[in-house]
Amino acid sequence: MRMTWVLLFTILLAAGCNDSNPVRDLTPPAAPRGVFTVTGDHEVTIQWLANTEPDVAGYRVYQSPCSGVDECQVGTTTGTRFVVTSLTNGVTRFFAVSAYDRAGNQGDLAYENLVDTPRPAGFGRVLANYLDPGTGSGYDFSGFAVRAWNDTTTDMYFGSDGSTYLMLVPDYNTDIQDAGYAASLDAVDVAPSLGWSPTGTAELIVGHCYVVWTRDDHYAKFRVTDVKPPAPGVPAQVTFDWAYQVDRGNPELRAKKVRDGTFGGLRPPLWAVREG
Repeated sequence: MRMTWVLLFTILLAAGCNDSNPVRDLTPPAAPRGVFTVTGDHEVTIQWLANTEPDVAGYRVYQSPCSGVDECQVGTTTGTRFVVTSLTNGVTRFFAVSAYDRAGNQGDLAYENLVDTPRPAGFGRVLANYLDPGTGSGYDFSGFAVRAWNDTTTDMYFGSDGSTYLMLVPDYNTDIQDAGYAASLDAVDVAPSLGWSPTGTAELIVGHCYVVWTRDDHYAKFRVTDVKPPAPGVPAQVTFDWAYQVDRGNPELRAKKVRDGTFGGLRPPLWAVREG
């Protein structure tokens, strides 16, 4: 009987030792899904869907100057959003995301091809009605500056007849279109290929985003935040946020279309377009 108890104690002790050394987890998480980027000014925001594995501890974010080379890790996060900062505007970068678990296993990189090019942006720019002499009614995206409506560097200009508020482009080698309502400027990330205004004008509505394709082959966009009617001694005004892609001909951001036009490449003035 004594030997039986000794044997039983030995078996229980061995079982206890095995419980303290469980089988090591060697299964990595799946690659993150639904990954996309949002272009910013000197930055790119990367977002994705949360992994469903219960032991996921976080995510690693990488960037590279070109596709198919070793990525450089730029940070980790326990969330599903990461902002890569201090980037050079106009320089295209490639990005990747992977998940890792509490055991240290790292999964594959996300399968989405993440390519983005940061670009300058600005907020609260104000233009006045071009029919009022001496006002700054035009905007030059490449110079980040307000110009006269007929300045050779102006990409678009604001006009109003007192009831209708329009943004116009000055020639047939520049195009504009209304991209619809959006909660922020970031809602429009890629220029569409169709839908350009045949008259080179777009009616301005607060909260709407607009796309511009400039004569020198750059993509730009702006979102109207305020429109003010004229007051005694003060012309009508529009306030907008804007972004401009300095990378010329960037296929990710500009639309491809065949340009055409008459009048020597110049568009007729606003009211000639509307009445003629």
